[in-house]
Amino acid sequence: MTATLVHPQTPKNPHTLLWRISGKGITRPSYLFGTMHILCAADAVLSDSLRAAIRSVDEIYFEINLSDMMGMLGALTSMQMKDGKTLEDLLKPDEYTRVKKYFASHQAMLPLPFSMLERFKPMLISGFVEEQGMDCGTGGTDGMEMQIMKAAREQTDPKPINGLETAAFQAGLFDSIPYIKQAKELVDYIDSADYNKQQTRQLADLYNKQDLDGIEALSDKDDPGMSEYMDLLLYARNRKWARILDTLLPDKSLLIAVGAAHLPGRQGVIELLRKEGYTVDPVISSSPKAGESITAAPGGRIRSAPDR
Repeated sequence: MTATLVHPQTPKNPHTLLWRISGKGITRPSYLFGTMHILCAADAVLSDSLRAAIRSVDEIYFEINLSDMMGMLGALTSMQMKDGKTLEDLLKPDEYTRVKKYFASHQAMLPLPFSMLERFKPMLISGFVEEQGMDCGTGGTDGMEMQIMKAAREQTDPKPINGLETAAFQAGLFDSIPYIKQAKELVDYIDSADYNKQQTRQLADLYNKQDLDGIEALSDKDDPGMSEYMDLLLYARNRKWARILDTLLPDKSLLIAVGAAHLPGRQGVIELLRKEGYTVDPVISSSPKAGESITAAPGGRIRSAPDR
């Protein structure tokens, strides 16, 4: 069975999350994959083509180095608001009461007690609210990054893990958005919990369909209050990553696994790498057999070859 590289004639992306990077003189292809940080565990499954890509590359890059536990723990300070602020300082008493009541009713599913969580930058807290909207039942949640990292470690020659940026840098981005604006968005998110559950399910459904264009469209219309910060949170990071990757790709074969919303569009990583001179083609999988790896074949196809 094969996984085929499709050369689209229109800007519309085919339904795939895995892309092959070649050209510009590099001798071995690299791969770009769109992740979703939180999914129902039953949906966080690696395709055979992605597993084959993991086997074929030298190193794996995530947004941050998820294997660096010390770096992630060190970023906890950066996740907190400056000057000792808390949500109670930013909200009206009735708003704060609603937020506190919401987290009290979900405390069992939170990683930290609310007394600590309310010191975090509100947009980071919103991420915990979004996770509650997954409704995964007894199976719980998982993330594609965790599954990729597990597969990388299971290799005979475990793949090194690295990051395009640090957890402290990511948390620091939210210092550029007024805390009070973030806090109001958190209140709106909680007050509209049913609607946001629907949006979260829709996003997960689009992801499971590997529909990057749908993810881009939903991201564009979702959370209009944050639209002025899209360059800070998305596009500027994409541009920085493209520059970093341009220095890395000539030397090693990589799997770059970043949030799927970073891939599509004119300012997405796919187009930015093409502007750097690389050929970026979608990999359409038809489920290579287990135990096979992806290698480039003539005519823009990927053929399956036994591991060596």
